[in-house]
Amino acid sequence: MEPIHIIGAGLAGSEAAWQITRAGVPVVLHEMRPSIETFAHRTGDCAEMVCSNSFRSDDDQMNAVGQLHWEMRAAGGLIMSMADRHRLPAGGALAVDRDAFSAAVTEALRNEPLVTFAPGEVTELPSDGRWIVATGPLTSPALGNSILAATEEGSLAFFDAIAPIVHAETIDMSICWLQSRYDKGETKEERTAYINCPMTREDYEGFIDALLAADKTEFHEGETAGYFDGCLPIEVMAERGRETLRHGPMKPVGLTNTHKPTEKAYAVVQLRRDNALGTLYNIVGFQTKMKYGAQTEVFRRIPGLQNASFARLGGIHRNTFLNSPRLIDDRLRLRSRPNLRFAGQVTGVEGYVESAAMGLLAGRMAAAEALGRDLPPPPVTTSMGALVNHITGGADAKTFQPMNVNFGLYPPLDEMRGGRKGRKDRYPAYTDRAKADFQGWLSGQN
Repeated sequence: MEPIHIIGAGLAGSEAAWQITRAGVPVVLHEMRPSIETFAHRTGDCAEMVCSNSFRSDDDQMNAVGQLHWEMRAAGGLIMSMADRHRLPAGGALAVDRDAFSAAVTEALRNEPLVTFAPGEVTELPSDGRWIVATGPLTSPALGNSILAATEEGSLAFFDAIAPIVHAETIDMSICWLQSRYDKGETKEERTAYINCPMTREDYEGFIDALLAADKTEFHEGETAGYFDGCLPIEVMAERGRETLRHGPMKPVGLTNTHKPTEKAYAVVQLRRDNALGTLYNIVGFQTKMKYGAQTEVFRRIPGLQNASFARLGGIHRNTFLNSPRLIDDRLRLRSRPNLRFAGQVTGVEGYVESAAMGLLAGRMAAAEALGRDLPPPPVTTSMGALVNHITGGADAKTFQPMNVNFGLYPPLDEMRGGRKGRKDRYPAYTDRAKADFQGWLSGQN
């Protein structure tokens, strides 16, 4: 049997490879790292997590991304399996030790007899054979130009940013305290998963002033800085209004300073554990395009981080994605060249889990096709189905932007149209329906 080729061994490519081999079809996995480096990646491992170590909410009753976790587990997803194996305390979220996670994904794929690794860069879209393009936000310039030529698109990019990581031993815990927002979590470790840095109004105003005045990364001539709203640099948020951060990643609600329990913080900066040892913490929501020297100066203004040592500073990088509603069909195939499927962030989904989910679908669909079958997408009533429906036709191609999965993509429940029921009733009804319909979709493949 001819193998299916996958370009890119990130979250989507790794998941696609795993799903294809579960169907007994061979895979050739092409990855240019580490021989060709990117701005953001540090290793040549599969499924390296670049921007954050969190898969976000794991609540499969009240959250659409938690429901997506459930669906990927039900489908035997490699990414969720390894995330569960290497999870870290994070309140109601699913966070992982990113290095151990990517090493485990790499090991699983290298131990799979049906997977052949083909190191090196693919610079042009192939004209024959079955291929899945899962090159993620950092598609190489050469391949990006080939995609532009094939799709006749004018642009494939917006900009994404990376948050900094701090050495835990350099955080002043006489100022900071451990607590998850609203004490979420079933264990003490979960309820104390975040380090919190409190700010007075004076601290906050001084921080905003420094943030706005700091030197920022300049763009090359001809580049337009378009951002995905779910991953805005903090300085871009601050430019939208001085209170924006205090109502976003720096909101003080649901937190009580154990050092000063009667004193309400004006704003709070949270740090989330980044590895199993607890030696590294990332600053939550602090993606930035500040220059390195400015970052150190500005972030050390945060109470508790005055002596912080940074394992990695933040940065900004180009994020490549297609205008999928115009270019991709509901089997994730390029309409003009159906031997090519696309998966992951390049399809216009945003988020680790969403990217991996598109890899799962592309892999299953490609394997079914190789075996002489046709596999439709999951019902639109599921998280996975709602997401693929959005990017392949549900969204307006004229205004298409990257999208996280959310309940707004679900079709309404007949008995709850018009918003007559509150979230406590509506969200579990959505996820109950999604679970039943996804199980039905899986059963239909047996």
